[in-house]
Amino acid sequence: MASQLVTIKVIERLKARYGDLYTEKNVAISGIHTHAGPGGYLQYVTYIVTSLGFVRQSFDVIVDGIEKSIIQAHENLRPGSIFVNKGEILDAGVNRSPSAYLNNPATERNKYKYDVDKEMTLLKFVDNEWGPVGSFNWFATHGTSMSRSNSLISGDNKGAAARFMEDWFGKNIVERSYSDDVEADGIPRRVSNIIPDIQENHHELLELAASFQSPSGQPATKILSVARRVRSALRQAEKPAFVSAFCQTNCGDVSPNVLGAFCIDTGLPCDFNHSTCGGKNELCYGRGPGYPDEFESTRIIGERQFKKAVDLFNKASEQLKGKVDYRQIYLDFSNNEVTMTNRSGASEVVKTCPAAMGFAFAAGTTDGPGAFDFKQGDDKGNPFWRLVRNLLKTPGQEQVDCQHPKPILLDTGEMKQPYDWAPSILPIQILRVGQLVILSVPGEFTTMAGRRLRDAVKSVLTSGSHGQFDDNVHVVIAGLTNTYSQYITTFEEYQVQRYEGASTLYGPYTLNSYIQEFKKLASALLSGQPVESGPQPPDLLSKQISLLTPVVMDATPAGMNFGDVVSDVPKNSTFKRGSLVKVVFWSACPRNDLMTEGTFTLVEKLQGTDTWVPAYDDDDFCLRFIWSRPSKLSPRSQATIEWRIPDYATPGVYRVRHFGAAKGLMGSVRHFAGSSSAFVVS
Repeated sequence: MASQLVTIKVIERLKARYGDLYTEKNVAISGIHTHAGPGGYLQYVTYIVTSLGFVRQSFDVIVDGIEKSIIQAHENLRPGSIFVNKGEILDAGVNRSPSAYLNNPATERNKYKYDVDKEMTLLKFVDNEWGPVGSFNWFATHGTSMSRSNSLISGDNKGAAARFMEDWFGKNIVERSYSDDVEADGIPRRVSNIIPDIQENHHELLELAASFQSPSGQPATKILSVARRVRSALRQAEKPAFVSAFCQTNCGDVSPNVLGAFCIDTGLPCDFNHSTCGGKNELCYGRGPGYPDEFESTRIIGERQFKKAVDLFNKASEQLKGKVDYRQIYLDFSNNEVTMTNRSGASEVVKTCPAAMGFAFAAGTTDGPGAFDFKQGDDKGNPFWRLVRNLLKTPGQEQVDCQHPKPILLDTGEMKQPYDWAPSILPIQILRVGQLVILSVPGEFTTMAGRRLRDAVKSVLTSGSHGQFDDNVHVVIAGLTNTYSQYITTFEEYQVQRYEGASTLYGPYTLNSYIQEFKKLASALLSGQPVESGPQPPDLLSKQISLLTPVVMDATPAGMNFGDVVSDVPKNSTFKRGSLVKVVFWSACPRNDLMTEGTFTLVEKLQGTDTWVPAYDDDDFCLRFIWSRPSKLSPRSQATIEWRIPDYATPGVYRVRHFGAAKGLMGSVRHFAGSSSAFVVS
């Protein structure tokens, strides 16, 4: 998710470089919300506890990367057009809190066919000279195809989809001359599918592979790792690279585990209202379409989004035309007055509350259950955990009444030691590009909450005398943008107090507050009037605490070098496509160098008799880099490289490589590289 502190520091850098061209008003930093990313880069205590506090290295590399991406975009500005298209994906998300959704009014639910949003909205960017150069899309599904037992950094299903689409486009250019090599769904096969298998030279390939045995690990430079990246090596220098973004929207109650939630002890469906098994939330897990293989589930959900995106991309014909404009304000959500109409039709003023999390927050979701005796749908709490809570902060009666019916587990909005536990000042932002309007929200809206917000803004845009929009206006929500403040449910869903309601920080009228303020921004956008900036959020960088120990040193056993092979491929081995190749190297802590724009691992293919060319790197879904220490107290570590040979891999001779950086006792860092023995893929 986005981080308020990251946004603050990126904007500071942009202002130093470009003056007032890029500001908090017109820059939106959004997260795809993978649950398999690095932690420690947010500034509030609640969100960095599990990463042992603030991790400056994670923070810096994220800020640097975002700044660099904006600089590259700015320096590559060119004339072009944007097209928009929409379509449904029926099998990439299900509602993980259907009992809460059913608490919404039946008349409202009857307006919709599904209990989650199935629509993808896609933008196609076309350069006047080069043609298509990118696509952005918004579709609601959580980044939880990878379970919490996974310890690998992953972009989850949306990261996979983005990689698939960028690779598809690159290969699409190459393959357009092969009219017979397009699949039924219009997605060209990879180049390697066009090359016939040559089985008659298998013996010669084995002899050639046998001449390349694993050498000792060698000193290297990081430049080598960067230069060998597959997409760096293949990129055409004079042509812009194709950029694909699979953005997040109102995913709050949407799970990619589309087979449903089941008890791991009995195999039966979980309790409908509480997502428990025999009263225990720990046993209830959602199943993805590749169950029990979460990597396969990630690939499938990513591929479903990718294929729909390709279809929408190829058919996009509606061009965005009109103004580019924006409005942004900061709001204190801990005490925001909302004027609304009650059930009797009278006007009344209600308020949001200081942030607090309910007991059901600790129960987790079917995508990742919590521990102990918490459960979703708990609107009472229990005495033991109230005692534990009171050791941190006992909520006052005003806060208890404000948050009702949420039983408060953590009164985060009023907890200030050692610094703020939760945000109170949040940014909201509206961006316009022609007939597309993007609502930047700092949290996770549930399905119905998102629908209400979109409809409210659209009603403002399409009414009145300004005449800038008709019913064809496209309104999308960019979720988890500019900062993070957990969930936003409807008032009715909040009453049920499932995980999403318990994680709606600012009380039952949180959504009403968003709707009120976004309608004001939409009106200002239409009228051309400015808006007041509001109170500034705090910069807590100087107060951050980190408990993560640094890397002291790395070492190998006597007589071994960094990059030496611990476990090689079998001699004279041949692997079929679909097989798993596994090589283990003596390695060093990856935190010594994050290999930004480089790679920790690489699969190379032999070209001719002596030239190795990059084929797959650690950005490919089929290649995994797994780092571990045999003993936690030992300076020795290993890197396990796993390559699941794709069905489209070209037959030939391959090898696996590993790049890394080792830290000496005096603090110096040395880069190294290692290689496996060669093997044949048939």
